[in-house]
Amino acid sequence: MSHALFKPESRPDHLFGRAWLIAFCLISCCPLIAQQAFAQRASSSKAQKLRPATSKTIESEIRAVLDAQVAAWNAGRLEAFMEGYWRSPELTFFSGGRKLAGWEATLARYRQTYQAEGREMGKLAFSHLDILPLSPASAVVRGRWELTLSDGKRPGGLYTLIFRRFKEGWKIVHDHTSSDQ
Repeated sequence: MSHALFKPESRPDHLFGRAWLIAFCLISCCPLIAQQAFAQRASSSKAQKLRPATSKTIESEIRAVLDAQVAAWNAGRLEAFMEGYWRSPELTFFSGGRKLAGWEATLARYRQTYQAEGREMGKLAFSHLDILPLSPASAVVRGRWELTLSDGKRPGGLYTLIFRRFKEGWKIVHDHTSSDQ
């Protein structure tokens, strides 16, 4: 009797074929679907737990780079200031309507602007920092820069930096700086 239920001649062909297909799909796919759902749920809850700590770590590491740049600048050590930049011909620096490419060109611009005859570096300060991690290896930083010069003038402006994490640490790969003047 029970065998008659499974005989093709006891059911119309299209019903038997469809039932077999549905049973096959349920048996073979359900464990995969359940496993994927569980993995997705576990990874999203893990990501939620790790995200704040990772963001804070990224922010503190980038702040350390910027703090080291300020200290180097204020000590008159331009090459040490440039250690915060990616030492590559692919580094980009936009300012004053000009696009520079490369670490060497960026260093030359800083030398010409702040260390040439009759120029001074002044005392640098960064403020209004907004560090936005984009991934574990990239971030955007927005802020304000200000120099205090010996004559009391205080030139400043805004900047947007793109940071990437390399083996040797976080480096600026793009700098777009504007002046209030």
